Amino acid sequence: MVLDHLLETAFCVSGLSGTLTVATAGGRRFRAGDGDGPAAAIRFTDAAAARELLLDPELKFGELYTDGRLVLESGSLPELMTVLLGRNRGEPALRQVRALAALRRLGRRIAGRNTLLRARRNVERHYDLDDRLYALFLDADRLYSCAYYARPGMSLEEAQTAKMRHIAAKLLTGPGQRVLDIGCGWGALALYLAGVAGCASVRGITLSAEQHRVAQARAAERGLSARVRFALEDYRRLHGTFDRIVSVGMFEHVGPAHYDAFFRTAHDRLAEDGVMLLHTIGRTGVPWPTNPWITRYIFPGGHLPTLSEMMPAIERAGLMLADAEVLRLHYAETLSAWRSRFLAHRAEAAALYDERFCRMWEWYLASAEAAFRYEDAVVFQLQLTRRNDVVPLTRDYIADAEARLRRAEETTGETAREAGWEAKPTRATG
Repeated sequence: MVLDHLLETAFCVSGLSGTLTVATAGGRRFRAGDGDGPAAAIRFTDAAAARELLLDPELKFGELYTDGRLVLESGSLPELMTVLLGRNRGEPALRQVRALAALRRLGRRIAGRNTLLRARRNVERHYDLDDRLYALFLDADRLYSCAYYARPGMSLEEAQTAKMRHIAAKLLTGPGQRVLDIGCGWGALALYLAGVAGCASVRGITLSAEQHRVAQARAAERGLSARVRFALEDYRRLHGTFDRIVSVGMFEHVGPAHYDAFFRTAHDRLAEDGVMLLHTIGRTGVPWPTNPWITRYIFPGGHLPTLSEMMPAIERAGLMLADAEVLRLHYAETLSAWRSRFLAHRAEAAALYDERFCRMWEWYLASAEAAFRYEDAVVFQLQLTRRNDVVPLTRDYIADAEARLRRAEETTGETAREAGWEAKPTRATG
């Protein structure tokens, strides 16, 4: 009875948006929330589950759902996330969340070194899952980062192409350039920069053996192996000079202890008149440890930086910020599309893994979407240079470059169809 009372009190003081009906393992039911929004109902299967949630809600909510000890009886996961997070705007309501975050921040400082071996192992745990899994919910070009919804009603494929176009425009890409892609994924952006933007050479690096294999196969299939090369390589081992450097969705894995090393490497590898574009998930609030469930089960070693964490390292490296854009809600829409596709192929995912894995992946996609809708998660695009006279004085060049790239996409698309190597959702090409 005491545990049930504590549970009810915790939910009732949490500032919930909508209505949450809670059923305890002992059969007691109560409601919490302001009634102004969606409704959801959850049930605890054992008393220990409720106790664990009270002690560490950030970790245990997702863990209990994954393990089937917290059951969603009515409503969808996005509706539950809206009820839980719709009003907090990134500010945790429970005191134990703040206290545990302080302890986790201290632990990260003590043991947060992202060594070469740890970096590779962290990548392997997520990106070297069965290749067929990603084909279930990503676009055909296998882009696993925030899309760019430049206009309402865009499909996921259109928005991902718009993202590559937007990045290529900000990089001022063109013929004759040598490009470095740090964290190249399955190779889509590197192939775009060579095949559409016309860059002379692109070097993509990744720590994922599976991504490396697929990226190499795609380059060969498109006849671009001579200009686009992929390597299993850590950014700290890089050599050479590049006219353009791009990094999309990789910086989240670097870790604050290594920001200086990352940006010093970028400075040393970037030509004096070069341009770099860093695309990373971040936070608009104060520095805060990444959700512990995400770092334990999805992205080990991950950290979402604030501008206040990045900028000192950028300045110390001798780089200057030429342009900054904050993509708000774009990732929420991307994750919503991924989740819809995952649910449509859920049986196939269960056949690859099991029901527990599917619940874990559903929680990951839904909770990540909620972080971008209701908390302080955003995507930063930072344009960096070594000199202040490299980029045009106004931002008009971005729209002009995007129009030029759009025309090149149409030409390249015709060539691809004639050659038979347009992107196909297969195991070999992604």
